[in-house]
Amino acid sequence: MAMAMSDSGASRLRRQLESGGFEARLYVKQLSQQSDGDRDLQEHRQRIQALAEETAQNLKRNVYQNYRQFIETAREISYLESEMYQLSHLLTEQKSSLESIPLTLLPAAAAAGAAAASGGEEGGGGAGGRDPLRGQAGFFPAPGGASRDSSGPGEEGKQRTLTTLLEKVEGCRHLLETPGQYLVYNGDLVEYDADHMAQLQRVHGFLMNDCLLVATWLPQRRGMYRYDALYALDGLAVVNVKDNPPMKDMFKLLMFPESRIFQAENAKIKREWLEVLEETKRALSEKRRREQEEAAAPRGPPQVASKASNPFEDEEDDEPAVPEVEEEKVDLSMEWIQELPEDLDVSIAQRDFEGAVDLLDKLNHYLEDKPSPPPVKELRAKVDERVRQLTEVLVFELSPDRSLRGGPKATRRAVSQLIRLGQCTKACELFLRNRAAAVHTAIRQLRIEGATLLYIHKLCHVFFTSLLETAREFETDFAGTDSGCYSAFVVWARSAMGMFVDAFSKQVFDSKESLSTAAECVKVAKEHCQQLGDIGLDLTFIIHALLVKDIQGALHSYKEIIIEATKHRNSEEMWRRMNLMTPEALGKLKEEMKSCGVSNFEQYTGDDCWVNLSYTVVAFTKQTMGFLEEALKLYFPELHMVLLESLVEIILVAVQHVDYSLRCEQDPEKKAFIRQNASFLYETVLPVVEKRFEEGVGKPAKQLQDLRNASRLIRVNPESTMSCSPSGFVPDNAEDANSSSLNV
Repeated sequence: MAMAMSDSGASRLRRQLESGGFEARLYVKQLSQQSDGDRDLQEHRQRIQALAEETAQNLKRNVYQNYRQFIETAREISYLESEMYQLSHLLTEQKSSLESIPLTLLPAAAAAGAAAASGGEEGGGGAGGRDPLRGQAGFFPAPGGASRDSSGPGEEGKQRTLTTLLEKVEGCRHLLETPGQYLVYNGDLVEYDADHMAQLQRVHGFLMNDCLLVATWLPQRRGMYRYDALYALDGLAVVNVKDNPPMKDMFKLLMFPESRIFQAENAKIKREWLEVLEETKRALSEKRRREQEEAAAPRGPPQVASKASNPFEDEEDDEPAVPEVEEEKVDLSMEWIQELPEDLDVSIAQRDFEGAVDLLDKLNHYLEDKPSPPPVKELRAKVDERVRQLTEVLVFELSPDRSLRGGPKATRRAVSQLIRLGQCTKACELFLRNRAAAVHTAIRQLRIEGATLLYIHKLCHVFFTSLLETAREFETDFAGTDSGCYSAFVVWARSAMGMFVDAFSKQVFDSKESLSTAAECVKVAKEHCQQLGDIGLDLTFIIHALLVKDIQGALHSYKEIIIEATKHRNSEEMWRRMNLMTPEALGKLKEEMKSCGVSNFEQYTGDDCWVNLSYTVVAFTKQTMGFLEEALKLYFPELHMVLLESLVEIILVAVQHVDYSLRCEQDPEKKAFIRQNASFLYETVLPVVEKRFEEGVGKPAKQLQDLRNASRLIRVNPESTMSCSPSGFVPDNAEDANSSSLNV
């Protein structure tokens, strides 16, 4: 009963949702008012979800049924089209049969007229004559049929056939003026696209004894054609295409570098085309061979026959006769060789690349130590065309236009087959181009987060993971190949690193992030880059070279900020002790100074919460040590002098200000306080800076040593009595040429 109530409730809910005047907002409002609590709403929500799932299933089922009906309808339409096409051909054959009836009666009438003329002189000689072209109608069948040349072997009949051809086909008169040329076979064909197997046009083929002419129909002019193409039989290869309904009765013509597919009216006509083409090609090659033998015969030595027929000739005086080398024949009658071109076409169409390459390897192994007579060359020409098609398909598989999902392993199939085909360089180029497009797409799809460091973590993970996977797949695919491929990979890796650095710099340096943020981001990038060392790929020097300008700019910018801040504090300096007001603030300052490396800060603290140093000197110390710590995270050898010069410039601003204040101050107490701050700078801050720099860089800095070992402060012009300017500017003549100051 509960089930029945549930079904009725679901039916009522469905009818309510399917009603034309349903309003979601009003429905939710009423539901909220009627429900007793959260549990009722949850149950109603579950019923709606169940109804939605049921509706989705019904929709899928209906779509599937409609899809099956659509497929069946399309199949019926295809069958109907095929039947209509066959019916059209049958009607065309019937019409041509009816048109040929008077022509078959014409020879009998001509014979009767000739007999009558010979029986009596009054009959007249012209009564039994006939049109010489109409007598050759058998050479040019009505549309829809195909026929061999039924003319006599005489030159006159062959010439009349060509004359008829020239009259029926526009634009070919200048192409068919070769002496001894005649028509062998002709018939209607339908041309299909070689790639997509779509019907292109109706054509008529004319096979001559030395060439094949293809003409297109002129619908407006019945029985007339327009010249389309002329192919010499020497460079023409004929391939039988296996029937694959509804595509049947087809054959392919290979003319380097193109190919064309034609469909005959039925299997019989297709077989006739294949047989006549092969026979005509053999006859032509035999004719050319005889002509070459006849042309070479007069140049042969005439004494050979006499010597060979003289049994009394001294055998010792004869030169050893060179035995005629009989051309070794290659057995190409095996079924797998006969069907090889068709099997290759099927494998390529079914995307069975491995099977196609296996067939090619089998053929190459079979023909490896065998000569190359004409049949082998002809087979090679057919196979080379398939190799070209297979290569084009594999190249398309690796093109960036294809889907880039699946990672580097998705390219392994196409790359391995290209390598087996001897296209190692092309495979390497296409593989790296594909991976470059994949990396570029992955970087572009990254969402730019608000936090720069979070985005850099994602960027480094995506890029270096892709680079690592690409390197491992490259090593797997190209193991044992030419070492030049590895050089190409290194060049590609440098280019990919440039792409990464562009995205990195745009987010970190162009957005004017703080030096601490930039240092953390660079540290993350270096750590990811070092992971490539597991596979023997060290790109650290590349990332250093690409980031050096941006890091130099960041150091210079932050240095200017510190100098400006220091000068601003110097302009407001009153040289008073710091009063931190609370013990907590004093303890916090002690911890900060300890983290900066100043371990003896206790001796500069007084009673209560006083510090016997100026606020300007303390702030300068914290800011300078912070700059040094962040700069050391960015450090690599190319930045040594940039970092050192920046440190010296920052320190000199504070030192010069202290020296200038000491010269200008007249109050003895303040003067003693300034000396205490100067002692803190020289005896505490500068040694800490020098020590931390040496620890981070690995070698001491002479400039910092000279600055620390200075015996006295940098002196300014003794005659100057000007007080500190707001900007803390020191005149150009401030240095005493005879002083022991630093030359930085």
